[in-house]
Amino acid sequence: MVHARFVDAHLEEAFEVMADMVVHPVFAEIDLEREVVVEEIAMYEDSPGELITDYLTQAIFDGHPLGKSVLGTTQIIGAVTPEQIRAYHGTHYTLPNMVIAAAGNVEQEQLVELAGKHLAGGKGVFTEVETAPAPRKAEAGACFYEKDTQQYHVCFGGLGLSRHSDRRFALSILDGILGGSASSRLFQEVRDRRGLAYSVYSFDALYSDTGLVGVYFGCRADSVAEVTGIVAAQLTSIIEDGVSDAELTRAKENAKGHVVLGMETTHNRMSRLGKLVVTGSEVLSLDDIIARIDAVSAEDVQMLAAELYQPGALTAVAIGPDRKVFEAALDVLGGRRDLEVKVS
Repeated sequence: MVHARFVDAHLEEAFEVMADMVVHPVFAEIDLEREVVVEEIAMYEDSPGELITDYLTQAIFDGHPLGKSVLGTTQIIGAVTPEQIRAYHGTHYTLPNMVIAAAGNVEQEQLVELAGKHLAGGKGVFTEVETAPAPRKAEAGACFYEKDTQQYHVCFGGLGLSRHSDRRFALSILDGILGGSASSRLFQEVRDRRGLAYSVYSFDALYSDTGLVGVYFGCRADSVAEVTGIVAAQLTSIIEDGVSDAELTRAKENAKGHVVLGMETTHNRMSRLGKLVVTGSEVLSLDDIIARIDAVSAEDVQMLAAELYQPGALTAVAIGPDRKVFEAALDVLGGRRDLEVKVS
């Protein structure tokens, strides 16, 4: 995505400049940019709290392209040639593969006219890339990355929903109740009541034909097994006992507030529209989204938790200095997993 924000009077000039960048880039400083990306990778490698979610994704989508980091590797970045970059640009940055999204004081007809005028050079041949079918089931594995860190960074997760699933609204409510907000169960039990971790949360990612769900926490060695027990207990509680009316209402209001507030900036409106069109997703009105959220029932949340969050079936990954600490946590989580140990 290339995007800009500017005064509405400069629309045509800004569109022309952006279109020229997209359609006719000169790629003048590839080696310089290569070094910048390598530094970005190095910075990411030094951030275990962010890196751990990549490790979880790799473990769940083992061998599938979805398991690869979007940053790439230093070997790939160092080896890619200017010819490869230009070839990629020529087959992907084309009119059949472009979406233009805008928000603010702008008319649809004006955008169409500007696109026809300034994007004519982008009429290349786009070849649809065949993707490997997404896995329908993930084996519960475990992977430990040895690294001299002060905290242990731990993730539990598994396959989730696709972005086209009608149950994605139930998933957002489940996420809000489990660990997606400051009023969630995990935040309250782990951080507020016991002070066992500074950062603890649940998350999800929705792709075209599959998805991912997970729980993360970072804490000291003597708390890893205890926090794991709390995570397992809360998941089991939702699966077996369901959620309360108060939790459901609070999570719904939080989700609706997030959507409404997200619509307040032109940047968010623009990127939302563009992403929905690019991914072939429904473009729902604000009223439709709120209605879908309100329609989620406690039974929907409970059934989804039982499908996605069985503690014994979750893949587990961790970063830390001592594998025995993680092994003790796996015993608490339950289930059978073969532990793979790597050096981070």
